[in-house]
Amino acid sequence: MGGRPGYLTLPIFSVVAAIGYVYYTTVFVAVPRWLGLSTAAGVANAAAFTALAAACLATYAVAVRRDPGRVPPGFVPDVEDAESTVHEIKRKGGDSRYCQKCCQYKPPRAHHCHVCKRCVLKMTWELQDFLGLCIVCCGCKLLCIGSVLHSVPKDEQPGSDSSRTSIIICGVILSPLALALAVLLGWHIYLILQNKTTIEYHEGVQAMWLAEKGGDIYHHPYDLGVYENLISVLGPNIFCWLCPVLNTVGNGLRYRTSYDIPISTPM
Repeated sequence: MGGRPGYLTLPIFSVVAAIGYVYYTTVFVAVPRWLGLSTAAGVANAAAFTALAAACLATYAVAVRRDPGRVPPGFVPDVEDAESTVHEIKRKGGDSRYCQKCCQYKPPRAHHCHVCKRCVLKMTWELQDFLGLCIVCCGCKLLCIGSVLHSVPKDEQPGSDSSRTSIIICGVILSPLALALAVLLGWHIYLILQNKTTIEYHEGVQAMWLAEKGGDIYHHPYDLGVYENLISVLGPNIFCWLCPVLNTVGNGLRYRTSYDIPISTPM
C-alpha cells in the first residue's frame, strides 16, 4: 500500500490548528488556573491530556496519510467462483461493476474515492480518530468548566480576564465540535456493528423497501452477527482495536458473508 502525496490541505490544517489551540488552552491556561502545574493533580491532568492529544493526532495522521489499498492491476471478478456466494453487479444490465475513472473492475464493497479503495479498512481508522477526538473534547470541557468556576485569588487577578476569555473561546469551539464528533462516532459504531459501509447502508434502505414491497425480507449479506462483524472490521486482536495499526484480515478482494457455510473437516 502506497502513501498519499505529501500536501497540507485547508481542512487538515484547520483540524490540526483546532487541536493545537485546544491543547494549549487546556494544558497551559485551564490546568494552571484551576489546579496549578506545580501540584500533583495539575501535573497528572496535564500529562494525561497530553497523552490523549498525542494519541488523537497519531490516529488522525494514520486516517489521513495511510492508503487503505488499491485494486490490483488486471483484477477481474470471477462470477463463476463457487466459493464466492455474493457477486456485486450493476443495477442496470447485470454486468460486473466497473469504475470509469479508474478504468478497472471494482472488488466487492469498493467504491471510488479518488481511486477505488477498501472502504471497510478506512472506516476502522475513522472510528479510532472519532473516538480519540471525543475523549479529548470531553476531557478539555471538564477542565475548562472547572477552571472557569474556580475563583482566582486576588493576587492573580490581572491576568485572569485574558485566560478566562481564552477558556470561554475554547468552550465555544468545543460545543459544536463535540456534538458533531459524537454523532459521527455513534454512526460509525452502528455501521461497524452492522458490518456496513455508508453506501451499503443507503443501498440497504432501498433494498429493504423493495423487499417489503414484494413481500420478502431483506438481509444484509455481510452481516455476520455483532461479534463476527467486529472481528471482520476491526481485526481478530481485540487489544489492537483502538490502536492505529493494521489489524484486519484478508486482501480486500473477498469478504465473508452470512451465506457462507463453514466446511467441517473430518477428524
